[in-house]
Amino acid sequence: MAKATTTLPKGIKNPQISPLLGLFIGIIILLISLVFSVTLGAADIPLRTILESFIISDGSYDHLVIQTVRLPRSLIGIFVGSALAVAGALMQGLTRNPLADPGILGIESGAALAVVATIFVFGSSSASVLTIVALLGAGATAMLVYCLGSLGRGGATPLNLTVAGAALTALISSLTTAILIVSQRTLDEIRFWLAGSLSVRDINILLQVLPFVVIGLIVAFALGRQITTMSLGEDVAKGLGQQTAWIKIITAISVVLLAGSSVALAGPIGFIGLVVPHMVRFFIKADYRWILPYSAIVGAVLVLIADIVARVLLKPQELPVGVMTALLGAPFFVYLAKSKVRK
Repeated sequence: MAKATTTLPKGIKNPQISPLLGLFIGIIILLISLVFSVTLGAADIPLRTILESFIISDGSYDHLVIQTVRLPRSLIGIFVGSALAVAGALMQGLTRNPLADPGILGIESGAALAVVATIFVFGSSSASVLTIVALLGAGATAMLVYCLGSLGRGGATPLNLTVAGAALTALISSLTTAILIVSQRTLDEIRFWLAGSLSVRDINILLQVLPFVVIGLIVAFALGRQITTMSLGEDVAKGLGQQTAWIKIITAISVVLLAGSSVALAGPIGFIGLVVPHMVRFFIKADYRWILPYSAIVGAVLVLIADIVARVLLKPQELPVGVMTALLGAPFFVYLAKSKVRK
């Protein structure tokens, strides 16, 4: 295999075969998780029946469940997990904030409030309209968090951004709750979605939102080298000739696309963007050309596994996948808050 020719800052090694092998193993694990996600649920469906549904669909109940419920749900879980994990990795690399996450910094809450307010005022809307609304809400919240964090002593430090995000998340959540209390109709429409859920989603919704996710991922992967440099510090990046202002703007656009579209698909699913990049850094220390694709795969696997557990834990009832990710992410957040930020 030819060596990579991209020049990175001193101390960042060019990854060779090992990261590629890890990606290959990750893709295999993702495919296995996808098979289990389609197989397991309120009614266990044999793998043979699943294969038959794609070869010769006879319109039976099992075949309809696979093609119209479980497969779309699993595909949505893959894209949502990838989007949130990559968005979290971008935010952590750009801001050098170990607690950066679309949920903790309020971006998911802002997107959710925009969707709830739209449904409250205009009633049910198409997935494409709600996606645009979610993107606008995510973008407005991201800018507000950055402005509030910049007002503190020392400017937009990791701690200031985290505090600003936590305060704004509390305010936005209160506004969302107020709307739901006033409008029983709105609550009935989005109650399960608001907790972060992959259920009651079909392939048409995925197809309408998918372009935003794909564009966000492509932009993110293209920024790998620049984010690696930015993670070493803005002064270092400027010294190496990076256009830091443009990198921040393009990264923010990618984060908004990824976080907003994931909220439009599955509601606010927390902690994926926080936990996954730290998991990936056990294997890929500092090179975001590899951290970002690794995060996409690990995030997809984590959401699929969380959704499987949410479906089978209280079978035939199911829990929102956001509940399962919170059980994993909340203790991890406490650990990071005590160790990383204190340093």
